[in-house]
Amino acid sequence: MSAHTPKALYRDEGIVLRTQKLGEADRIVTVLTRRHGKVRAVAKGVRRTKSKFGSRLEPFSHVDLQLYTGRNLDIVSQAESIRSYGNDIVDDYPCYTAGTAVLETADRLTSEEKEPSLRLFLLVVGALRALAERTHPAGLVLDAFLLRAMSVAGWEPALSDCARCGEEGPHRHFSVPAGGTVCPPCRPTGSAMPNPVTLELLDALLTGDWDRAEASQGTNRREGSGLVAALLQWHLERGLRSLPLVDRSDAAAPRREAGVPL
Repeated sequence: MSAHTPKALYRDEGIVLRTQKLGEADRIVTVLTRRHGKVRAVAKGVRRTKSKFGSRLEPFSHVDLQLYTGRNLDIVSQAESIRSYGNDIVDDYPCYTAGTAVLETADRLTSEEKEPSLRLFLLVVGALRALAERTHPAGLVLDAFLLRAMSVAGWEPALSDCARCGEEGPHRHFSVPAGGTVCPPCRPTGSAMPNPVTLELLDALLTGDWDRAEASQGTNRREGSGLVAALLQWHLERGLRSLPLVDRSDAAAPRREAGVPL
């Protein structure tokens, strides 16, 4: 590149998924952006106490960034905070553990950098907003996010019709390798038989029927979470580090806010 050639500048908004140290003062930030997909960029000097935007580039932060293209990693030249969801998430353990699983899932589902994924970006923002504002129980928010994120990735589970032949359901058996509910002729050995109410809960989470989802019982929520985790692990081929740590007690009553969809 010629010394007189201007570096390619671009601007985008994004959610900080994770950070890692680089040298003595710098940090690599991984950001899921609205228009450019997942971007890994160097934020120079952010670990110094006098850094202008170090605190803005923390996980759970929704930021407006200006970056320029580097040889290996892009460089953050400006960072403005849109909203720091972490302030409201980290002080509540169920919300924090659910939020950490949201960020790790988004990171894992975007293996190719700079491949735009607007739907996933919007899902992450919606999930973090719901966790920060306590609009729904944290465990349900996480499972709704995981189901919809799998749908965006092309792995939407069959929750009524047969996942293999498409025969109209509902069907009683559920096979993770098959991708959801299966009819008797298609049922593989070792298929589970979840409670039909659990499958109705997963359908409510997938479609955004929160009244139906929040009317569910703890046993169905736990069974549903197990099915969602098994599906995600099957598709990713290995589990999430954060998922076993998720606190699903949901002891705190959700605070409903109008006009805050997930």
